[in-house]
Parts: sequence; C-alpha cells; structure tokens
Amino acid sequence: MRARNFLFCFVLITLLSACSGSGETSPTSTPLPTDTAVPLPTLTATPVVPLAILVLPATLDEESSNLYQKTVYDLTQTSGMRFQVRNSLTVADLEPGLQIVIALAPDPGIASLAAAAPAVQFLAINISGIASGGNVSVLANDAQSDIAAFLAGYTAALITDDYRIGMIMPKDNPQAAHAAVAFRNGMTFYCGTCKPVYFPAFCIAENLQACFPQYVEIPADEDKSKYGPYADYLMAQRRVQTLYLYPDIATDDLETYIGTTGAWLIGTQTPAELPAGWVMTIQPDVVKAIQNAWPKLVSGQGGITVQSPLGLSDVDSTLLSPGKQRLVKQKLDDLQAGLIGP
Repeated sequence: MRARNFLFCFVLITLLSACSGSGETSPTSTPLPTDTAVPLPTLTATPVVPLAILVLPATLDEESSNLYQKTVYDLTQTSGMRFQVRNSLTVADLEPGLQIVIALAPDPGIASLAAAAPAVQFLAINISGIASGGNVSVLANDAQSDIAAFLAGYTAALITDDYRIGMIMPKDNPQAAHAAVAFRNGMTFYCGTCKPVYFPAFCIAENLQACFPQYVEIPADEDKSKYGPYADYLMAQRRVQTLYLYPDIATDDLETYIGTTGAWLIGTQTPAELPAGWVMTIQPDVVKAIQNAWPKLVSGQGGITVQSPLGLSDVDSTLLSPGKQRLVKQKLDDLQAGLIGP
C-alpha cells in the first residue's frame, strides 16, 4: 500500500512539473525608428540639341535654294541636329548649341563670326577672300581644268560629225596649255586617230596629220567685246561644230553670240541665260562637296580645304542623249577615281 501511494505521488509531482515547465520567453523588443538621410534630386541642365545653320542669299534661284536646303536638312537629320535657314547671320545669332554654319556667297562675315564662336565649324562655299584655317573650312576654288577639258574633248567627239571640235583658250597661259592637251586626249580616248570622212582642204594643205581638234588663242589684253572674231575663225575657217570654252575666256556675250551661229558649246560655268546649242556644263558639284565635308564638320575638324568633285548640269538631251550621258558620266567617274589620266 505504501509503495503504491509513493508511486502515485511521484507521478503526480512529475505531471505538475511538466505543466509548469513551458518556460517564459523574453519579450522581443521592437527597434525604434531612426532618422535616415534621403538624398535630394540633383538638378541638371537639359542638354541643348546641336544646331546647324545654312546661310543662303535671298537672290538665289528657287531650284538651287531648295536643293541646298534639302541636302543640309537630310544631313542634320541623320546626325540628330536641329536645322535653320537664314539669309544673313550676325554675332547676335550665334546661339548656344550652334555647331555648324554653311554659308554661300556673298560673305556674311565669316571671319568675324568664326572669331566670335571658335567652337563652331564654318564652311564657306564660293566666297572669295576666305582662306581655310582654324574653325573655317572652304570649298576649293579649283575647277580641275585638266579633267574638265578631257571630258569636254571626249563628249565633243562623241556627238560631233567628223570630230569637228575646237577649243578657245587664253594665250600664254600654262594651265590652259595643259587643258588643251587634255582636250585632245579626251577626243583621242573616244575615237583614236579620229579621221574625218570629209577631210577638210586646209588639213591637206597644211599637211596636218590630225585635223581636229582646232585651237584659237586670245591674248590676255584683248577687249572682251572682240572675242567674237576668234570664235568665227574656228567656226567659219576651220569648220568647227562643237567648241569648248576655257573658263578664263567664257563671257555671256561670247556664249550668246556662238549660240546664234548654230554651233554647239561646252563650258565650265553656267551662263546667266543658256544660249542655243549649249550641250552641258562641267562644274564643281557643291552638293556632293557638302556631303563629303559633313563628317569632318560634325567631328569638329576645321580648317580644311574641301575638294569638290565635278558634276554635269544644264545637259541638253537633244544634243547629248540619255545613253550618251551615261557614257560621259562613267568617264567622269573614272577620271575622278584616277582610272583615266587626263
């Protein structure tokens, strides 16, 4: 009996101990909020979109104006720039973000503008008295006379019966003399010996191995109003049908006069009014020159002289058919690529 009571007490004590042994846990304290510094937004200036300005004379013909505007506009769009067209430009117009200025003659004051904005790149197109340097680049005043003369000789021989072609040039001018050789080479490149079917009597009388091309030189001190008889010599006495005018000789009066005779003309400067018989103009391609110069202008490379490639304009398709135009254009490309030496 006593053993059983003892066991009962032991079990009871054990159960009571188990009930009271759940233990007390220390309460977890919640951390108090602390002051944390919040960074304030940094104020930054909105970047200015770069700007390019094209300065065109108000008197420029609409077709040329539209062509220049489209050319520069397309370039600015590919470069992510803004674009403006102005007829004049002053130092007060040099706003922040201005990066490039392309200006055609007359001079809007390139020298003073460039000095006032040394970070802006200026490109002067056909503006006399402006030299490249610093942040001013210029379109080279170089008509590449040898290439133009070669192409004129090639084209004249291509379209003229019996290769009756000639050139009017200044006397005692070394560059003109080189151009005369190039003119003959252009004809020879097209037709080799170029023997006319109806051999002119003067070629036999003068024992000329090559009858054409014919040349006439005009003295430097000759009155420009008296250029007509020199052209008459080629057309009337030498039976020349197509003439090439060296740039120093070309005048509106002479070109107009030749146009009244029925002869054909090739030149390097577009006359104020195209005369009858004007075949084509071989002149610098200003649009292509701007496109070629653009990457350097955008990258900030200034003080360069931009060589303008030659192009064809004022083409009379009744004298130079589209098929022959393609031949002439291909020869021009080959000349400028160095594949043909004038």
